Amino acid sequence: MWKRFNLTLSVSAMFWGCCNVTVADELRLVDAHIHYSHDAWQRTPPVEAVKLLRNAGLRHAFVSSSSDEGTQKLYKIAPELIVPVLRPYRKRGELVKWKHDESVVPMLSERLSRNYYAGIGEFHAYGTDIELPVLQQVIGLAQKYKIFLHAHSDADAVERIFATNPDALVVWAHSGFESPAQIGPMLEKYPNLWSDLAFRSEHEFNGRVDVDWQALFERFPRRFMIGTDTYTPERWYYVVEHADWSRRWLSTLPRELAENIAFGNAEALLERIGK
Repeated sequence: MWKRFNLTLSVSAMFWGCCNVTVADELRLVDAHIHYSHDAWQRTPPVEAVKLLRNAGLRHAFVSSSSDEGTQKLYKIAPELIVPVLRPYRKRGELVKWKHDESVVPMLSERLSRNYYAGIGEFHAYGTDIELPVLQQVIGLAQKYKIFLHAHSDADAVERIFATNPDALVVWAHSGFESPAQIGPMLEKYPNLWSDLAFRSEHEFNGRVDVDWQALFERFPRRFMIGTDTYTPERWYYVVEHADWSRRWLSTLPRELAENIAFGNAEALLERIGK
């Protein structure tokens, strides 16, 4: 399925090898954490939203929304840019109660059978929430369709996801808002765990990458992705700015590592979807 999104990397390689441009100027990105919910499309219509994503220089954007209608609006306009991710929320205000709503699973099942999605999420679940019947069935759906789970969760919940399905593919939203000291052991233990950096900024200080974060990136060069997290409509106006900021701090890393975090790791994950 990823073939519909797959783009050659030869252009990027050519720029690195023979042209005098900086990574900050040239580096294209995959944003792994974008939302386009009902209040966002009312303020930023689909055509304008796609234009913002393109102006940010994105290869692709992982998009989920409450409801899924927002994601489908963008995917219809730009299927080569948008990577649909199916959120279990039909409207705002369901972050807590969705875990106890038995109608969520049939809704997800129906949409998964009808549309293409790379993952399920971003969903909020912590600790023993994972043992709830709804969560167990959501993990089962991801396993059935061979797609990833985008989990806004603590480390305990991530552990429980892998206890339920050791072969799960999990993107850890915001890297769990944990420190490098806590993230490292999780990535070491679970080879199918990726960390997004959405709504995180402490890895950059005075234009350079914090030493502890850089050590973590170098230890796990294929496991991190960037993300903006447009969780409110206003944050859509931050997409281009966030992309520019990401390029600046990525430009201080070794070339291969910067490319991995910028787009390579997200695209490698998508290569595994549906296989």
